[in-house]
Amino acid sequence: MHRYRVTRQLGDGSFGNVLKAENQAGDTVAIKKMKQKYYSWDDCLSLREVKSLKKLSNHANIIRLKEVIRENDELFFVFEFMEGNMYQMTREREGKLLSEQEVKRLIFQVLHGLAHMHKHGFFHRDMKPENLLMSGETVKIADFGLAREIRSRPPYTEYVSTRWYRAPEVLLRSTSYSSPIDMWAVGCILAELFTLRPLFPGTTELDEIFRIVSALGTPLIEPATSGGLKLAAAMNFKFPSMPPVPLNKLIPNTPEGPLQLIADMLRYDPNRRPTAHEALQHPWF
Repeated sequence: MHRYRVTRQLGDGSFGNVLKAENQAGDTVAIKKMKQKYYSWDDCLSLREVKSLKKLSNHANIIRLKEVIRENDELFFVFEFMEGNMYQMTREREGKLLSEQEVKRLIFQVLHGLAHMHKHGFFHRDMKPENLLMSGETVKIADFGLAREIRSRPPYTEYVSTRWYRAPEVLLRSTSYSSPIDMWAVGCILAELFTLRPLFPGTTELDEIFRIVSALGTPLIEPATSGGLKLAAAMNFKFPSMPPVPLNKLIPNTPEGPLQLIADMLRYDPNRRPTAHEALQHPWF
């Protein structure tokens, strides 16, 4: 770490602190200092963040991991530096809406990064505006602490993703979800870019499910969604009976093309959501 000079703290998360620093050449980097101690390199190399970023880091829309340093049993990830994130960008606009072209440019990059990730056998599990880093007009997916290999075996039990962007199958405690949960999150983020407010800002997990059902209507009893209904029954949760709200009322100021894409991404049945690769082929792009 002697090769880096820390200039300030950028953030503090449950797993680590993020610091802004400069290397000896004067280049700015972001350093994530993990809170846990790591007593061997094997411990470090088994970390999901290391495994996923080693395989994924060479894509224009995925944050680049420059190096991993273990020093005095402390672990540091050195990343390229990005100016901010999508959450900050939307807040700083103070209600001034983005144009359709601006939204399209941002989401196109997010989908490109996700398509690369899914193709290489990982899904993110914590897609949200704070984890979409931005510099100028470039967007990069970051924070791979929860990333999973698609081929790794369920059950997945531990806490996943920020509540507002959580897919129904995760809220209903499915233990075998996969990459479609990232697509649900992108649908929520796309809607938020048009309105500058979260689509389903639930205060609890039950409130989150209630908000989704209030907007999209009660899931139909059909083979495609029976998995979700079985999960709900196991939780003693009964879906309230509600009709869907038209999407253009739910997400005002949104043109027809992106509305259709959002509708596709926000399907209850994960198997009917488009993949990131399919979403990139959508006529809107």
